[in-house]
Amino acid sequence: MSRKAELERRTHETTVQIGIDLDGSGQADVATGIAFFDHMLALFCVHGFFDLSVHAQGDIEVDSHHTVEDVGLVLGEAVDRALGDRKGIRRYGYAVTPMDDALAQVAIDLSRRPYLLFQTPAYRSLERSFNGPLAKEFFKSVANRAGMNLHITVPYGENEHHILEAAFKSFGRALQQAVSVDPRSRGVRSSKGAL
Repeated sequence: MSRKAELERRTHETTVQIGIDLDGSGQADVATGIAFFDHMLALFCVHGFFDLSVHAQGDIEVDSHHTVEDVGLVLGEAVDRALGDRKGIRRYGYAVTPMDDALAQVAIDLSRRPYLLFQTPAYRSLERSFNGPLAKEFFKSVANRAGMNLHITVPYGENEHHILEAAFKSFGRALQQAVSVDPRSRGVRSSKGAL
């Protein structure tokens, strides 16, 4: 069964095209015009074994917000579509990833009940094009459109790059676990019989 999706979103602020294969090998073809964001998305792919194509053009001369948010919206919707009826998936995923001074913990429930908790330590932000507040907007958009309960906590860390890198790596690893197929499951993993 193919678990792929391709989507496009066009607004007055952005044009975003995304393709994802949940059962890929970690290949990333990412170009958003925001180099640090591209790097984070590539890490998400590599560590989650997702094949991901992201091509975005946005009003980054204003700032990066619209592009980051819209990439999150389209990615979340693509994940939702690729999952189909969600039958047979493990549903839950969890990963802990260190990156030098930082440690990120990510827990996911593909419950169709979107929620984001995003907690990081206080740090001095040196990144302007993509930083902690923009990462939070991205993850909120993904969680909302994918129907994902997403908890990202970084209990400690000093370097913003390391904090975000650990978070994106953990996100990829946890999502791969959640979308993986459990051969014992015949339906959706819920006592209600539906997600």
